[in-house]
Formats: sequence, structure tokens, C-alpha cells
Amino acid sequence: MYSEIQRERADIGGLMARPEYREWNPELIKPKKLLNPVKASRSHQELHRELLMNHRRGLGVDSKPELQRVLEHRRRNQLIKKKKEELEAKRLQCPFEQELLRRQQRLNQLEKPPEKEEDHAPEFIKVRENLRRIATLTSEERAL
Repeated sequence: MYSEIQRERADIGGLMARPEYREWNPELIKPKKLLNPVKASRSHQELHRELLMNHRRGLGVDSKPELQRVLEHRRRNQLIKKKKEELEAKRLQCPFEQELLRRQQRLNQLEKPPEKEEDHAPEFIKVRENLRRIATLTSEERAL
């Protein structure tokens, strides 16, 4: 079956007109193969060269692109700078401000535990409290 297809293609090739420029004629200008503008571009050639070198070295194409590496490096540097600035700001605070911050933190810690106890209460107690509130609201409305 495959050989039949090849024969048909050979027959078609015989029917097609062959260009005359294939026969050497000094009067005719021979056409040149057109250059692919992408492959001819310098950036494409440099990229291809870099890919070949990485392949020879054994570096995978799966590694992160250069842009992504640069952006991650910048983010990392910004975070480090930010932390340094925060530490420097804490160092420059006067003792009065430091004492105020400590007191504020202690007050916040003292206020937080009662809230946690309410959150851990069983659901039926919460529902019961809600029903009491509703009952008091409806009795007040009746009184008005």
C-alpha cells in the first residue's frame, strides 16, 4: 500500500513542469534562496549560540530564565533592605517610645485571651445568648 502511494507521487512529479533555470543558461539570473529574517537576526543568533553552549555544558533549559532570576534577586534585596531599615528604626527609637510600645503590647496581650475564651465556648451557649438578646429586643418593642 505504501509503495502504491510513492508510485502515485512519482507520477505526479513527472507531470509537473520543471523550471527552466535548472538547466544552465548564462543569460538567466539564478534565483537565490531567501534568508529567514528571524534566523538572520543578531539576537536570534546570540540566543541560539547561548542555548548551544548551555546544552554542551549540561545546563538544562528547564532552569529559570534570566529575567525571572533577576527579578527574584531584586525582590530578595528589597526585603533585606526593608528589614534593615526596620531594625535601624527600632534602634533609633528613644527609650520613652520603646517603653510605650512594650506597654501597648502588654495591654493587647491582656485583652486577647478573653476573646479567645468566647470563641471556644460551645455552640449551644452562643445560640442561647443570641436567643436571649432577641427575646429582650422583642419585649422592648412590645413596650413601645
